[in-house]
Amino acid sequence: MKSRASSVDEYLAGLPVDRREALQAVRATIRKNLSKGYEEGMSNGAIGYVIPHSVYPPGYHCDPKQPLPFAGLASQKNHMAIYLMCVYNDATHAAWFREAWAKTGKKLDMGKSCVRFKKIEDVPLNVIGEAIKRVPATKFIEHYEKTLESLRKRSSTQGANKTQPPIKRRKRTVASKIKHSR
Repeated sequence: MKSRASSVDEYLAGLPVDRREALQAVRATIRKNLSKGYEEGMSNGAIGYVIPHSVYPPGYHCDPKQPLPFAGLASQKNHMAIYLMCVYNDATHAAWFREAWAKTGKKLDMGKSCVRFKKIEDVPLNVIGEAIKRVPATKFIEHYEKTLESLRKRSSTQGANKTQPPIKRRKRTVASKIKHSR
């Protein structure tokens, strides 16, 4: 559920106690493990962790006015969610994440980047912390730019091939990506 809160504290204050406590625990873990270069704030109606324009001026390719999204934390209608863009498009990191989670014995309910949970006991905070810590801002930017370049090359190659239509680039907002990752 998209919140109209203007600050993280206001967002958390508007949640039921059980959800507030759960998200505060995940938030504390993320903040403890977040490297220099990221900022916390409200992003598309949820708590967001982004690389600000002061660090990465191009911003998010789908909407350059927005900073580059890295992670998010939200209370949805039927669950809470942690959005890990660092896992979304990095097969190596995603494999590590799934394996590390499995070793905890806890059930993983995950989309492409969205880890859904109903109570904090369902979340191995050490795995979340390590997933965040493993991706400093410089590494995330480097991987992000390589991914964009790969997509551009693939699109131009397919565009030159008359038998396959070029990849259509849809403009998506962060909220749209989050919505589609469920």
